[in-house]
Amino acid sequence: MTQDDDIKPLDTQPDLGRRKFLGTTALVGLSGAGLSLGLSACNKESVPAAAAPDASAGKSEHGKYEVPPGQLDEYYSFSSGGHSGEVRIYGLPSGRELKRIPVFNMDCLVGWGVTNESKAILGTKPNGTPKYTTGDTHHVHQTYADGTYDGKYMFVNDKIHGRLARVRMDTMECDRILELPNVQGFHGTFTDKRDPVDPKINHTTRVFCGAEFATPLPNDGRDMDDTSKYKSLFSCVDSDSMEMRWQVLIDGNCDLVATSYDGKLAATNQYNVENGIHYEDMMAAEMDACLFFNVARIEEAVKAGKVTTIGGSKVPVVDGTKAANQDPKTALTCYVPISKNPHGVNISPDGKYYACSGKLSPTASVIEHELVLKWFDGDLAKPRDAVVAEAEIGLGPLHTGFDNKGNAYTTLFLDSQIVKWNVEAAIKSFKGDKNVKVVVDRIDVHYQPGHGFTSMGETKESDGKYFISDNKFSKDRFLPVGPLHAETAQLIDISGDKMKLVADHSVYSEPHDSIIVRRDIIKTRQIYNLDDFPHAVKDAKESGVFRNGKKVTVKLTSQAPAFSLREFKVKKGDEVTIILTNLDKVEDLTHAMAIPKYDINFIVNPQQTQSVTFVADKPGVYWCYCTNFCHALHLEMRSRMIVEA
Repeated sequence: MTQDDDIKPLDTQPDLGRRKFLGTTALVGLSGAGLSLGLSACNKESVPAAAAPDASAGKSEHGKYEVPPGQLDEYYSFSSGGHSGEVRIYGLPSGRELKRIPVFNMDCLVGWGVTNESKAILGTKPNGTPKYTTGDTHHVHQTYADGTYDGKYMFVNDKIHGRLARVRMDTMECDRILELPNVQGFHGTFTDKRDPVDPKINHTTRVFCGAEFATPLPNDGRDMDDTSKYKSLFSCVDSDSMEMRWQVLIDGNCDLVATSYDGKLAATNQYNVENGIHYEDMMAAEMDACLFFNVARIEEAVKAGKVTTIGGSKVPVVDGTKAANQDPKTALTCYVPISKNPHGVNISPDGKYYACSGKLSPTASVIEHELVLKWFDGDLAKPRDAVVAEAEIGLGPLHTGFDNKGNAYTTLFLDSQIVKWNVEAAIKSFKGDKNVKVVVDRIDVHYQPGHGFTSMGETKESDGKYFISDNKFSKDRFLPVGPLHAETAQLIDISGDKMKLVADHSVYSEPHDSIIVRRDIIKTRQIYNLDDFPHAVKDAKESGVFRNGKKVTVKLTSQAPAFSLREFKVKKGDEVTIILTNLDKVEDLTHAMAIPKYDINFIVNPQQTQSVTFVADKPGVYWCYCTNFCHALHLEMRSRMIVEA
C-alpha cells in the first residue's frame, strides 16, 4: 500500500453501517487472548444488526438538536479527560466544549501548577515543584441529595498516581486532592447516595475508590517475586474532609464502582479473580465477580478495632478477602460470580438492579439488590443466586446506562453498537420465558464504544432523553488531523422506541466516563468573595514591595486597564512572592499576569486572589503583562519588574 492509498477525498460520504473496521482492528488485538467459548457462541441471528442507515434520513430532524446562537443547552456533560489529567465540560445537545478544568495536569491558561494556591492542592516536592505532573482521569461523579445530583461537588480519580480530586461545582475548580495509600491503578470511583448508618442523612458523605492493580502490600521491595502476596485495596474517603475513612483488603482487583440508593452497599466488578500477573493468567477462570461491600458492617468492624494497618499508613484496613468472609451473617463482602472478565457495574434508577457486563462473554448479568442484602442476612443459599438475569446482547459488552422506562443501554465494544434491552424482560427470559423479547433495538456507532451514559441516568430522575456513546476510534468521522485522530461522543436520541443517531461531537483524546446533568441543578458563582482569600489586597493603596531579608512580597491589584504598581524593584537572588488581587466586580472580567523568562502565567477572576513564588535569578527588566483580554487598553496593561544585579 502506498501513502496515497490511504488518502480519501474529504467530501466522500462514509458508509455508516459497515463492519469492515471492526474486523480489521478490534479482533486483531483479541485474537490470541483466549476468548471464552461464550464469545463465539453469541447467537447473532437472534436479533439482526441494524441495517446501514440512509445518510439522508432524518436530515430535517437534526435542527431540533441544534442550539441556536443566544440559547443555552439543556444539559451539562461532565467528562473525564483521560491521560490529559483534566475534566471537561460540554453543553448538550450542542456538544459545545465549555471549559476544561485542570486537575492533575499543569495548565498554562489559568496557571494551575504555577500558583502557590494550586501547588498547595496538587502537592509539592521539597523544592516547591509539583509532586506529579501527569494524571489519568477516568471517572467523574457528583454528590447526591435524595437520590439525585445536588450540584455541590464533583469527584474524579487519577489512575496513575492513585489520587482522588474534588471539584467545587460553584466555581468549577478543583479544591482538594488526596493520594490514597498503598494503591496503584485507582480506576473506579463513585459517591454514595445516602448515609449507610444514619437514616436521617440523605446525601453524599463518602466516596468509594477501587484499586485495579494488585501489588505487594506494603510495596516497599518485599515479596516482589511472590505473586501470591499481591493484593488490592478498596478505599472509602470522607466527601467533606477529604480524608481516608478505611480500606478493605480484597482478592483480585477492582474495575468500576457503583453505589446503592439506600446507602447500604458499594460494588465493584472484578475481571481478575485469578489474581493473575500476566494477561493470559487473568482469563483462566470462566467466571469472575461483582464484589459487594456491606458498608455499615465495615464501619462497625473499624469502630470495634478489628483492623490492621499497612506500611507507614495509619488508615484502618479490614479483611474483605473471600476466605475471611465465608459466614454471610458476619461477612463484610460478598463475591457474586459473573460471566467472564466483566467491565462495568451500574445500578438502575429504581435502585433494584445492578448490570454487570461480561467483556469476554456476550452477556450482561443482572444482580438484584435485595437478594444481595438477603445473602448478607444468611437467607440466600449462595451469592450466585443474586443473579436474576443474564441477557445475551452481543460482543464485547462494557458499560450500561438506563432510561426511565425500564430499559438498559449497553456499549458493545466489538460489535461497535449500542444495544437497548429491557431489564424485566431479561429477568423473565432467565426464568424460562422463551417468548419474551429482551433486546429491543440496536444502533451502529463509530467505532468501538467504551463508556456510554444516559441523561440523568445515574440518578432516580433518569429522563430517558439522550444517550452519549464515547467511542475509542473515529476513523473517517472528521477531517484528518494526523495520526492521533479526534474521538467521537455520539449523541443518540433514546426518547422513542427506536434509537436515533443525531450528532457526532468531536472530542480530544482520550475521554473515559461522563455524566449528563440537567442545567437547573448547577448553580455557579460569577464573582468570587474577596474575603475568602486571607492574603487578598483589598485596596490598591495596600500595594507595595515588602522585604524581609532575601524574601520579598510584592502586593498589587488589577483593575482594568492597569495594575496598581507601574513597576517594582527586587534584587537578584531574592525569593519573590507576588500576590495579585483582581478588584473588578464585573462578571467575566478576568485578568492575568505573565512574566517573560520566569515561566510564570496565571489568571485572577473577579475578586479572586492568586500568588506565585520564584527566585529572581536573572537581572534586567521584565514586563509583567495581562494575558487575558480585559479592556480596549488590554495591550497597555503592564507593570515592570526590575531585577537589580
